[in-house]
Amino acid sequence: MATVRTPATTPARYHGLSPDELIGLYRNMFLSRRLDDEEIRLKKLNLIFFQISGAGHEAVLSAAGKLLKPGYDWFYPYYRDRALCLQLGMTPKEMLLSALAAEDDPNSGGRQMPSHWGHQRLNIVSQSSPTGTQFLQAVGAGEAVVKYKDLEGAHPELRGRAKGDEVVLVTAGDGATSEGEFWEALNSACNLQLPVLFLVEDNGYAISVPVEVQTAGGNVANLVKNFPNLFWVGEINGCDPVESYGVLKEAIAHCRARKGPAFVRAQVTRPYSHSMSDDASKYKSKAERDAEAQRDGLASYARFLIEEGLIDEAGLERLHAEVLDEVRRASEEAQQHRQPDPQKVLTYVYSPDIDPTSDRFAVEPRVEDPQQAQTLLQLINYCLRDEMKRDPRILLFGQDVADASHEQVLSESKGKGGVFGVTWGLQKLYGGKRVYNSPLAEANIVGRAIGLATLGLRPVVEIQFFDYIWPAMMQIRNELSNLRWRSNNAFSAPVIIRTAYGGYLQGGAPYHSQCGESIFAHFPGLRVVLPSTAMDANGLMRTALRCEDPVLFLEHKHLYRQPYAKSPYPGPDYTVPFGKARLVREGADVTLVTYGALVQRGYLAAQEAAEQGIETEILDLRTLQPLDFESIARSVKKTGRVIVAHEDTLFCGYGAEVAARIAAECFMDLDAPVRRVAALDCMVAYAPTSEEHILPQKHDVLKAIVEIAAF
Repeated sequence: MATVRTPATTPARYHGLSPDELIGLYRNMFLSRRLDDEEIRLKKLNLIFFQISGAGHEAVLSAAGKLLKPGYDWFYPYYRDRALCLQLGMTPKEMLLSALAAEDDPNSGGRQMPSHWGHQRLNIVSQSSPTGTQFLQAVGAGEAVVKYKDLEGAHPELRGRAKGDEVVLVTAGDGATSEGEFWEALNSACNLQLPVLFLVEDNGYAISVPVEVQTAGGNVANLVKNFPNLFWVGEINGCDPVESYGVLKEAIAHCRARKGPAFVRAQVTRPYSHSMSDDASKYKSKAERDAEAQRDGLASYARFLIEEGLIDEAGLERLHAEVLDEVRRASEEAQQHRQPDPQKVLTYVYSPDIDPTSDRFAVEPRVEDPQQAQTLLQLINYCLRDEMKRDPRILLFGQDVADASHEQVLSESKGKGGVFGVTWGLQKLYGGKRVYNSPLAEANIVGRAIGLATLGLRPVVEIQFFDYIWPAMMQIRNELSNLRWRSNNAFSAPVIIRTAYGGYLQGGAPYHSQCGESIFAHFPGLRVVLPSTAMDANGLMRTALRCEDPVLFLEHKHLYRQPYAKSPYPGPDYTVPFGKARLVREGADVTLVTYGALVQRGYLAAQEAAEQGIETEILDLRTLQPLDFESIARSVKKTGRVIVAHEDTLFCGYGAEVAARIAAECFMDLDAPVRRVAALDCMVAYAPTSEEHILPQKHDVLKAIVEIAAF
């Protein structure tokens, strides 16, 4: 063991750290660096396939890990954070298992690149590659621990879900602060006074781009210092673990006391290139690289320990030898582990525990008053009302979803409840802690929801119009849909995203009439639901709330109040399985596969076709992911002719996938080519005559039926 010289008293400048702890920080830093070096060695031997180091960042991260509580606090790291994860309890062997893409890798089971940290037992939430996406999720996690304490008084079943003083640490490099989501996250954390510590590890470069090119004034700390409720530290020497420890100790205490978030900018260095696919000598001078090496905390802190009389040269050498031996043994052991079974790559795309396509969700409606028909809008509202009563973990938020942000006005006002009134009255029933408004920021809404859901709450969020979902695309595609898969089932986020969808409303124009469902159905891990009747909307929403997968719930605004979409209330337990199409009309001549607003138009077209002696079978898909292809194949076998009709544009629309599968799997049953009916390949225009021309109408479907029947 290393030789420790214990001073008679602990100097105040050590911030309460004992000699053993001071040496322990160095050991963790040295271990982190040598693991980087071992991975580089393995990369050169072609035993691993990617390497990105945490060199130069070890000091401040070792201090942070020393202060925070693994398995108690929550962690949203980035790829330089090896030293943090080691300090929290991740082992060298576990890290090397990740680098070697081993089956037993706790980060992802070999599914993610190395240094994409995740550890369920330690509360290190699975990290992804896009820079800055972790900020909003960390805010959602901070919101969750506060929400649990807010709710447990009225809901004893939630007691113990949060301790009351957890801290959420989110880290990033200086480059990630250029992302808009950083600013959205800091804004919400300050506004809600959440216990989130933002640690910016500023090494001066985002790959090859220097910080002064990235950030106005070259220092992001100066730009955020006036945020309210923020514990702010504009600069610490992140290469000094003792200084870092002292500052972070105060910042963490601020968060634990629920005084609001904290922001700390740590100046660190990057003595290695960005990654092994980068060469810093191409954009850094030799003098700059030499200066970075001089600032390297590993060397300077070793000198500090010796100068302070905490360890001698011989003790330091023994410590180095111990660590090198530990790394060697960990590497040898990790190399013996097998890689994952490629036949299991599809496991954990969706929940292994609850299958929303199963018969357990095939529940018959229990209608008490069949004469009392309700709109699609109302039955979504009733479902949310029922499920919020059943499950206190359900939260509703988004732009305008509350009845009123200022609750004192609710006694004298009707309340809003969304642009279309879908969530009207729910805040009055369940209070502003469960139904509340968000900033007008779609990435903020979805990113926070992911954090809330990861910690066990069940957020239902609203994107006001489908047309405005695109700022949230990064959070949906790279975070929400694949969290379970990329973490090998260690983490999940069963978020429901509700959004008003589609056209056929005069005046909607390009930005209130959009579709685009095929884009989202393309995302593995995301369920896509699109009901065409009120009863289906009620049952499908309840299934979404009771399954464990993220769901995009598309609510066609043209159908919200249509009389033909009305249904009686089916009772509080009614569910509809995903992936089960509804047979709208039987027929023997032509199959019409459709969904959304085209169901009614298809039905009217089929009635007119029947007058010409053509009987059309209509399938309403109801869910696009999963697709009920069995029902389609069965109907095509019966009729031999098929039309796929949808509101979205023709080129690369959802119908293209359905048509391709029919051609591939039902070719021998076809008596005619598969026909598609869809919108023209342009945006929807404001002028009513243009809108009608662009969107598929009854007569377009009828024409297709007649032509295919005559083929």
